[in-house]
Amino acid sequence: MKNNSNDLKKPRAGFNVSMYSSGIFYVKCFDKDGKLKWEDTAKNAVTAEGLNHVLDVEFHAETQITTWYIGLIRDDSYSTLAAGDTLASHAGWQEGDEYTGDRKEWTEGAAAAGVMTNGSSVNFAINDTETMKGAFLCSAESGTSGILYCTALFTQGDRAVVSGDTLKVTYTITNAAA
Repeated sequence: MKNNSNDLKKPRAGFNVSMYSSGIFYVKCFDKDGKLKWEDTAKNAVTAEGLNHVLDVEFHAETQITTWYIGLIRDDSYSTLAAGDTLASHAGWQEGDEYTGDRKEWTEGAAAAGVMTNGSSVNFAINDTETMKGAFLCSAESGTSGILYCTALFTQGDRAVVSGDTLKVTYTITNAAA
């Protein structure tokens, strides 16, 4: 049987041609009295490192990472997010650290209908004044080792936080046929 490269470009009847993956951070900021100050979303871009990690785990027998963490991006010295960003090297942005403890664990539920999310919010207790730009998902609770899966900027621009605020974050990943 002759293999024609044009045959590879034609979908078989009943089969999806391609898949896309997207993610979004939903963030709500509450003041010290529990009053909602603002809410925003941040649509992620998966880093090259994140894309390679998914391929390596699924198709190359790399070790699965079982715990992921959410971190915050602040506006200080911000210039850009880049596909080549890693936890060890992201020259265009700085991580926010104006909250209690380390990055917060993303406790995801099982996938259903191509969607995976955390059932309860990841909460950041803010302990200083800062302006936040967005969020990221990575495999390390702290430090610069590990996988930076994705980064995202708030859709409504920079967001101010002050000591006593709480940021409640939910992250949702969707895989769908394109």
